[in-house]
Amino acid sequence: MRKEDKVTTVEQIAGTIKEYGCFYLTNTASLNADKTSQLRRECYRNDIKLLVVKNTLLKKALESLEGDYSPLFGSLKGSTAIMFSNVGNAPAKLIKDFKKGANDIPELKAAYVEESFYVGANQLDALINIKSKNELIGDVIGLLQSPAKNVISALQSGGNTIHGVLKTLAER
Repeated sequence: MRKEDKVTTVEQIAGTIKEYGCFYLTNTASLNADKTSQLRRECYRNDIKLLVVKNTLLKKALESLEGDYSPLFGSLKGSTAIMFSNVGNAPAKLIKDFKKGANDIPELKAAYVEESFYVGANQLDALINIKSKNELIGDVIGLLQSPAKNVISALQSGGNTIHGVLKTLAER
């Protein structure tokens, strides 16, 4: 690969990292062609961009960005595929579902989600349980609506009770 091509590739990788909110580093080396195609289809269905990169080019792309991505550098060994997504837990769920039929591949090496680093395959369950921004907003709105609903319900039932009492007193 020529130096100009490498520079262009590094810039493309860096631009893609900036574009997405999170990314996962995975090992997909031992997947055959059929399983790789199946993984790519699943990624496409879930709005996840899958990109196979050279470790040295990825490291240079991470170094060119603002911020410290050094916790991920230890994971850049062997074959590396990057899963880009705007939903923090979508790639983790995809990896777990895909692993059911394909043994231990794809294997999670590391992830960068919500400005946090998760290194090692043992972090997969923690990544699955991360809530997305929209899920958290929904939870907050639900919590804020709950007391208001209780007050309205109490006022409505109280109004019926008062009406019943007044009706009984009027009949006497």
